[in-house]
Order: sequence, then structure tokens, then C-alpha cells
Amino acid sequence: MSDHDQKNNPLHGVKLIDMLEMLVEKCGWDNLGEEVNINCFTHDPSIKSSLKFLRKTPWAREKVERFYLHVLKRGYSRRVKPKREPGKPRYYKKKSD
Repeated sequence: MSDHDQKNNPLHGVKLIDMLEMLVEKCGWDNLGEEVNINCFTHDPSIKSSLKFLRKTPWAREKVERFYLHVLKRGYSRRVKPKREPGKPRYYKKKSD
């Protein structure tokens, strides 16, 4: 492929390490592990081990690239999940006295 073919590709010229460093800076490891559920982000994460895994695993790299494009296009705001009491149904509401 020539540069002309790649002009509309937003990932053209972006290194995996740059992608990963930007995502970690914006999201942090914990949030990155929640957004892209891959063990290299959730269990003892590091840039070096993540790069090694992502270079060998095309499906995981594709997930990271899609999330990177999402963050570039829309920015990143952490999704806040509502907290609930253990053992209570999801839509349980406390009765007010």
C-alpha cells in the first residue's frame, strides 16, 4: 500500500507503544482493563508485557485499536457504574422513612 492508500487511515503512522501510552495516561490501567477486558491490562499490567502480548495476538490488538480510535474521536470519560448492596436486586430502592 502506498501513502496515498493510507491517507484516510487514522492509525497510519501511529505506533502501538504510542497508542498504549496515551490510553494509560488518559484512562489508567484499572479503567483500561474495564474498557478492554484483556488480562494484560487487568493482572499486573505494564507497557512492556502488554506490548509483547498485543504484538502476538491480533484480536487483542484490534480491540485496543478500536478503543484508541473511540478515545480519539469522543474523548474518554469514565463510565460510572451504580453501586448496589450485595445480594440485592439491581433495581432495589431503599424505602424512605
